[in-house]
Amino acid sequence: MKTVHSYKLLSAALAVVLAFTLLSACGGNGKGEGATAKQGGESPEKSGGVKELSLFIDAPWYPVKEWKGPVAEKITEKTGVKLNVTVATDDKQLPLMIASGDLPDLVFTYSNINRLSDAKLSYPWNELIEKYAPDFKIDPTRIAIHTMDDGNFYTVRNSFATQEEMAQHKYSIGSDGNPGIAVREDILKELGNPPIQSLDDFTKVLGLVKEKYPDMVPLIMDKEWIEQYFLQQFGTEALLDGWYERDGKVDYSIRQPKMLDFFKFMNSLYRNGYILAENFAFANDQIDDQYVTSGKAFAHGYTVTAADSDNIKIKSGGGSFTFKMLPSALSKDAKVVSTGLGFAGTFITKKNKDSEASIKFIQYLASDEGKKLTMFGVEGEHWTWNEAGYPDLKYNPTDADFINGNGIKWWYLYNDGVTEGMLSYVPGTQKTQALMETKAITTYKPAIGLIQTQPDSKEKTLKTKIDEMIKNEKVKIYLANSEEEAVAKYENMIKTAENMGLQELVDWANETYQKKKDLFE
Repeated sequence: MKTVHSYKLLSAALAVVLAFTLLSACGGNGKGEGATAKQGGESPEKSGGVKELSLFIDAPWYPVKEWKGPVAEKITEKTGVKLNVTVATDDKQLPLMIASGDLPDLVFTYSNINRLSDAKLSYPWNELIEKYAPDFKIDPTRIAIHTMDDGNFYTVRNSFATQEEMAQHKYSIGSDGNPGIAVREDILKELGNPPIQSLDDFTKVLGLVKEKYPDMVPLIMDKEWIEQYFLQQFGTEALLDGWYERDGKVDYSIRQPKMLDFFKFMNSLYRNGYILAENFAFANDQIDDQYVTSGKAFAHGYTVTAADSDNIKIKSGGGSFTFKMLPSALSKDAKVVSTGLGFAGTFITKKNKDSEASIKFIQYLASDEGKKLTMFGVEGEHWTWNEAGYPDLKYNPTDADFINGNGIKWWYLYNDGVTEGMLSYVPGTQKTQALMETKAITTYKPAIGLIQTQPDSKEKTLKTKIDEMIKNEKVKIYLANSEEEAVAKYENMIKTAENMGLQELVDWANETYQKKKDLFE
């Protein structure tokens, strides 16, 4: 993907040093709730009534690292809370902090949700809400998703929406994280503008491109987005790391009824010379862009932003050709099943010096006013509300420098997929059209997302081994020399997974699914 979500890990020794030095400013004094630790040399009482709380963001790639800018200032004005922010140096830092017991007031994380959902480490939100914020209402689905075995919930992830919420909000259309394919408009015109309304239409056009433009790659794909668009067209819900549900039972993704058809299609793209073998081994996610901007590729597989982002890069590079998006659905079977539970959540740790201020701070962020302020910016300054039901933005939401400089979006310590989905609605853009088409074929099954293996469990070990095997074998299927060979390799992959203990994993998943599903009833 085009945003950098990974950094080289520092050594364990350096991580330990950082855990005990950087966090001296953000970890509190270890006395728990009620302590009056100094922040920045003075107590909250001496800073004009503003309470200062420490926040650790468990995401080394996070683009906003200080509590500043108009959005942060407005949140402080509304809540009386200012945050002293520390962004992780690597993904080992928070586990070290947990092990040492040196935690800040608040932690924002996506990879350590289960670990921090523990009464020894964090305050249950339900208890704090009952005690300090009884008018803070959270819907039953979000509570069900986050309720742990002890009956408490310790956070609510952002970026989540229910089927009903999305249906009620026409202009909430989702995020960039959906697949798409863009094609060159000038080449299409030279070919006589053949229609592309099905996968067959698309492959025929790829054939024409290969025949008439032999020096051009018919289809180039971002290394992180090779499969998703085509999985969507076959109605297959996932490939790696996924479950699917039929008639109340779940099974592993590779055994979906249409999965073999998907593999045969991908193999045909390779055998017909429409995609490159080396595409599956690209060293980084910029190589596909180079093919596109240099005019060496006809079609570009990436996300729903492909055409808009490609056209900007081509124009800035002096190019004169443009791309347009293919429809999000090129098949009657096309569908998207969202099993996501949201992205990241905020925890109020047991080292928190003011849990009352903390839960009320989150309550404000969860309000309609708070969600719009966080996601869109300051009303009047950054946006106005269109009576149709969406924000008229006074800035380009893809302008990262402006977004980050003003603190827009990234303080979404509590938000939802509905509000975030409105940020993508920009009339007249190809991304908006693609997302509206995607929304039309999307259903939501969050209970499937609750099938999660626990750290150090036998299920986790087994699933990791099976996923690694699939990761290696799938490319061999794509690059098979004949359809017969592709089918044989697919069947062998299934057999290998079953010999490794796949059915045992599926049985565990069904038992887990039935328990989790009951939470929604």
